[in-house]
Amino acid sequence: MARSVDILGDWGSLMILRQAFSGTTRFDDFQKELDLSRNLLTARLKKLVERGVLERRLINEDGRRHEYVLTEMGEDLLTTVVALRQWGDRWLFKPDLPPVTMVDARDGREIQQVHIHAADGRELTRSGLRLRPRVPESAS
Repeated sequence: MARSVDILGDWGSLMILRQAFSGTTRFDDFQKELDLSRNLLTARLKKLVERGVLERRLINEDGRRHEYVLTEMGEDLLTTVVALRQWGDRWLFKPDLPPVTMVDARDGREIQQVHIHAADGRELTRSGLRLRPRVPESAS
């Protein structure tokens, strides 16, 4: 978990991911949506690119314009981003409702809460989880 927090554990990086999942790709659009200084945004984007969460791609021939797109590693954070948002929506807006809700793009219905499931499909709670050290393959 510490390695994950090292990459994603600051407000700016998580907000960049939120925007990337919403379709933002260009530096100026990230800056406009997030109201971050150019220096802070540059540092956060650079870290996310270096760590493999985003990819920086050229978008024109002269090499002066780039876009930032989610990599496979970045796309794999969707569940994490949704879970964080759902947690915040549940606990941080009371007594009001959150200003937006996440809906299915196909039918417009609100998405279900993220849950943890066992391999057999049972929903798990904290009491149903355990951490188990991995046995090195050479020892088996």
